[in-house]
Amino acid sequence: MINRRQLLTVSAAAAMTPGIFTAPALGQAWPARPVRLIVPYAPGGPTDAVARLVAEPLSRIWGQQIVIENRGGAGTNIGAEVVARSDPDGYSMLIGSGALAINRNLYRSLSYDAVADFAPVSLICSFSFFMVVPMSLPVRSVQEFIAYAKENKGKITYASPGTGSPPHLGGELFKALAGVEMTHVPYRGGSPALTDLIAGRVDVTFLSGTSAELIRTGKIRGLAFSGTARSTALPALPTLAEAGVAGYELSSWYGFFVPAKTPRPIVEKMSVGTRMALADSRVSTRLDQLGYAISGSTPEQLAALLKSEIDKWAPIIKAANIAVE
Repeated sequence: MINRRQLLTVSAAAAMTPGIFTAPALGQAWPARPVRLIVPYAPGGPTDAVARLVAEPLSRIWGQQIVIENRGGAGTNIGAEVVARSDPDGYSMLIGSGALAINRNLYRSLSYDAVADFAPVSLICSFSFFMVVPMSLPVRSVQEFIAYAKENKGKITYASPGTGSPPHLGGELFKALAGVEMTHVPYRGGSPALTDLIAGRVDVTFLSGTSAELIRTGKIRGLAFSGTARSTALPALPTLAEAGVAGYELSSWYGFFVPAKTPRPIVEKMSVGTRMALADSRVSTRLDQLGYAISGSTPEQLAALLKSEIDKWAPIIKAANIAVE
């Protein structure tokens, strides 16, 4: 993937080389009107926040407004299908995540194909999750949570932004490795899940970097981080492996996708524009604060990541015996 220095180089080269955007006639004409960006979750959650953050500089780079459209539900399948079935003209774009790879293995039947029906544009960032609980829950560590869950067997609930989302599988992985029982409560996005967590209506969830500020300000309690190393946003929190759940690791990513058969000159222009947007200081600083690792990429690199993620999640989902009709 492309690191920060390479992103800055791409941005500078594009600025000094107008031909990168004007050589192919088709790419030169695009975009002639606003571009629709589908967020497959409810407004206010982490995916929505990242989409809006990157859309601002993209609007300037492309000279057209990026219109955010939230299409939550069905574990991101509603939003993904909207883009998969849109005209391949560069005016409909999806912010996809690990859920795109997970759903390929999770659902018995889908109305779209994650590989055949999309053209990858660019990776945006990769990230892990914070294990968080309400301030009202009487636990302050992972081991205290495990003990509490065993004492309250059958009563513990965990929230996710949707069936098949990485936090859903993260909860299942935690159940298996920690030996506890928890009931899954799916929502239409991270924001409504977080609202119920703060209110104490659910007991635990796994949230990405946008929850870091809520942990810092005491709105929710962070117990651990799901990465292989501690988060730069909250380095005091141990990883789940450090906290005693050996072998635990959960990560995901965000990337832009467009309908398959979108002309290559348009895809290339979108990819370069995305990498330029990620080099914007406001974007990079904010993503750093939230613990996201910026990872702009070529379309080919994102395609390879999607395939590797499909292969990664297949045995995990099978072992957990999770399937959705």
